[in-house]
Amino acid sequence: MKKAVMVFSGGIDSVCAAAHLSEQFDVYGISFLYGQRAGPEIESAKYFVDKIGMKQHHILDISFMESLYGKSNVLTDSKLSMPETFDYSIVVPVRNAIFLSISSAWAFSLGAELVAYGAHTGDTSYPDCRPVFTDAFENAMNLGESDGISSGIRRPIRIWSPYKEGISKSTLLKMGLDALGDDIFLTWSCYSGGDKQCGRCESCRNRKNAFNEAHIQDKTIYSTSSDF
Repeated sequence: MKKAVMVFSGGIDSVCAAAHLSEQFDVYGISFLYGQRAGPEIESAKYFVDKIGMKQHHILDISFMESLYGKSNVLTDSKLSMPETFDYSIVVPVRNAIFLSISSAWAFSLGAELVAYGAHTGDTSYPDCRPVFTDAFENAMNLGESDGISSGIRRPIRIWSPYKEGISKSTLLKMGLDALGDDIFLTWSCYSGGDKQCGRCESCRNRKNAFNEAHIQDKTIYSTSSDF
């Protein structure tokens, strides 16, 4: 079967996307510790490796990035206040570019033809989720291995995301529910740390909205049960 490398955070988008891809690809997952406050997402990733049937899963510690990011964003600086609606302080500088670079190196080494991440059509506020970025990045990666590709030593890769296919978060959730059932409620979306997802941060709100739009009862256990 064809191979795909998946940037696998353990969040609901990457889990649902990986489950969808596993129908056509042998999926190789890669998760990153980059100093994020949302540590439980890695535990979520570990849980879903077997559920999805991944061929391999690596957790890479690049937490040195936390010191380089400094106070540039709220996801790696726990002293900054977490906004409840989108604010550019949520954007970690070129985070997806870093993840996709490492994942692409692995894909070229494996002979995989696809590198995937969970960006969807609701991620318009994030520059490194948009298809225009994905297309440019795919071109750059293949240029970086152009001699190997032309000689047949390497094979070209495609950078894929649900966003490139016009797939929304709510549609992605439906796909995940079909593939994994109620296990999707065990995914981690919250930007904050803690034993339970807060239900208030921008990511938790997006999660709740997507379930509402998909007409799926949200069985996620949040630390607060109040509406927005």
